[in-house]
Amino acid sequence: MPIGKTGGLFDEPTGSSGTASKVMVAHVDGGSRGNPGPSGYGAYITDAEGHKLAELGEFLGVQTNNFAEYSGLIAALEYAVEHGYGTVKVVSDSELLVKQMKGQYKVRSEALLAIYAEAKTLIRKLDRFEIRHVLRHLNKDADRLANAAMDRGMGRAAAPRADAYEKPPVQPAEIKELRGFVSGGVVEFTGEKFPDGCFVVVRRVKQ
Repeated sequence: MPIGKTGGLFDEPTGSSGTASKVMVAHVDGGSRGNPGPSGYGAYITDAEGHKLAELGEFLGVQTNNFAEYSGLIAALEYAVEHGYGTVKVVSDSELLVKQMKGQYKVRSEALLAIYAEAKTLIRKLDRFEIRHVLRHLNKDADRLANAAMDRGMGRAAAPRADAYEKPPVQPAEIKELRGFVSGGVVEFTGEKFPDGCFVVVRRVKQ
């Protein structure tokens, strides 16, 4: 869900930053199947009004989930610098990433120190940088791209992912033909027992 269409997530409307620099919004995500394990990142890039600019994603090999999250942020920042966006607003469902980038948490993992420093270097090239935490269901596009990257790297065909907020589809009932006869106006089936609660349709066959 692009930020330009949600409103209220950042301190001011996305399209009016008060500067002449171009505004870019990036939903970023990363994942690892095993942690560490096969990992990938996704970054869904839009303009200030929520119009899609790019979809980024890459398989990272065996990495941790946190490293993959940072890789999504790096990809978005590199895109912004390369395309001349001075104001970047990032959305992530990783509370750790967001609080570390805001300075609320220290980066204690040695595996993250280098990529954290790389992110800070890229941010210094911008006029303005903001980052906000959202719940996972508001970051679906980035999650989709991250999982597609992992699927590609693991040689899997991308399959539609279930939405945890949707009801599961109703499976069609198995249709089985049964034979029986009528005795005293009651249908009796030969050698067949049914579980309680099943639904049976009887069709008359002329003889």
